This record gives sequence, C-alpha cells and structure tokens, in this order.
Amino acid sequence: MDALKPSVGVLVKLGSLAVHIDEYLSENGHPYDKEAINTLLSDTELEEWIAEMSKMAMLPEKRNK
Repeated sequence: MDALKPSVGVLVKLGSLAVHIDEYLSENGHPYDKEAINTLLSDTELEEWIAEMSKMAMLPEKRNK
C-alpha cells in the first residue's frame, strides 16, 4: 500500500468519518453517528492506511495506546 496515494475506498471512508464526527459533535448528534465512527475505525483497509501513515510519522501519536 502506498499510503501517500490512498485508494478511493480509503478516501471515501475518511470523508465519511469526517461527516459522522461533525454530526456526532453537533447539538443534534445521534448514537447512529457514534456507531458509524466505530465501524469505520475498525475497517481493515483504514487500519492499514493509518498504520502506514504512522510509520512515516505523518499522524499524531495516540496518548492512550
């Protein structure tokens, strides 16, 4: 995987995460959005992309690993 050239699937998942996070944090946030966020974060392709980006120090380190 070339992390600097993500697949369309990874880009769609990242965009979906952004929309669901924005919705969840809004005053009308819904539990559906939290479930969608958790589902996306456990997606294998997205996990692999995050791991590759982390190896290149392109993402912040988690405080609680």
